[in-house]
Amino acid sequence: MSKRIKFAAAMTAMVLTTGTMFGCSSAPVNTGDTAKEPEKVEQPAPAEEKTEPAEKQTLTVWSHLTSPEVTAISELATQWGTENNVEVQVLEDQSDMQGFLQAANSKNGPDIMFGLAHDNLGTFQKAGLLAEVPEGKFDLSTYASQAIIDAVTINGTQYAVPLAQETIGLFYNKDLCSEAPATWDDLVTIAKEKGFMYNVNDFYLTYGIVAANGGYVFKNNNGTLDPTDIGLGNEGAIKSYQFLQDLVMKYNFMPADINDDIAKGEFLSGNTAFYISGPWNVGAAKDAGMNFGIAPLPKMGDNVTPSFLGVQTAFVSAKSDKQDLAFDLVKYLSENSGEILYDVGNRIPVLTSVLNSDKVGADVYTQGFAAQAAHANPMPNIPEVAAMWAPAADNIKLLTAGQIDATTCGTTIADQIAVGIAQQK
Repeated sequence: MSKRIKFAAAMTAMVLTTGTMFGCSSAPVNTGDTAKEPEKVEQPAPAEEKTEPAEKQTLTVWSHLTSPEVTAISELATQWGTENNVEVQVLEDQSDMQGFLQAANSKNGPDIMFGLAHDNLGTFQKAGLLAEVPEGKFDLSTYASQAIIDAVTINGTQYAVPLAQETIGLFYNKDLCSEAPATWDDLVTIAKEKGFMYNVNDFYLTYGIVAANGGYVFKNNNGTLDPTDIGLGNEGAIKSYQFLQDLVMKYNFMPADINDDIAKGEFLSGNTAFYISGPWNVGAAKDAGMNFGIAPLPKMGDNVTPSFLGVQTAFVSAKSDKQDLAFDLVKYLSENSGEILYDVGNRIPVLTSVLNSDKVGADVYTQGFAAQAAHANPMPNIPEVAAMWAPAADNIKLLTAGQIDATTCGTTIADQIAVGIAQQK
């Protein structure tokens, strides 16, 4: 309010107050004339107070997605920021996990990590870097499977938000086999004539066969993984190791030193009817002009073959001082990025609505992987999973080379994982 307006308002108040005082001390004299109404003093209009615009907040997002995906997500985040008066910076993060751990514990860390494989969550949760997802913030019924939710849950608490899912499937050459085999016995019968190769020594690709007979990495007790209960050496797992050895030594489908390049090359050349891989090789099969399909892995008798499930996630840093705002952005991005990540990154959506949309629903290859993902098991998301990979890979190589038997393979894998976990402490 200006000094001139303040002064005028003060003078008006004096006039009104004085008039009131005189009216109380002496009644007006009746002269027979009608008393005149006192003149009204115009009060100046109150000055309008200026409302200062709200200070623009900032959010920093790091992402491990590919460069084209980061660009697309940045555009989406900027749109949200414009609508909510928030400056959002999305950066492509090329650091390793240790680099992120160090940055997150400093002032240079992000508010949000967007696009990180879920099996890294346990390490970050143990380091105290994951903010708990607010209960009720996200509608869990919108996801395509319970396994997707399990992947971002540690000891019963949700620490991240699913963005996309990934698993493997059975590629089959429709010119050699018009329909995918329903069981592994069916596949073996057909493959004796038409061929089958995949990198049998890669535990990520082979885990499903081990699990089909009852093997497991860590016991799942109602959403809590028990790293002291390792199921890769149990009776069912040993039965599966024998099947893996038979693929190489009994049926001679592939050499013991097989790798993915060899297996993929044989399939793309039309020399084999079957090949196991993930969405990342769909483009190569298309470019080769193949008439191919994607199907769930065959059943082991009556049992489904549950491959590993990977989930790309977003989480809010426990070190952020803007967690509520950060979760608002994560909610917006997770609900609106499914089709973007499908278009740009060939990723399988996690939301049922996107998976069943006209565009994604018409993609027979994505639907083939989605059918497998429906009964896949999330890769363990606790830090102890780091002790799994080397023992599994090393002993399966010895198995397929005929240097150890199935029982030795299973018991050695389980024992070595237990030793590796003990060394982590």
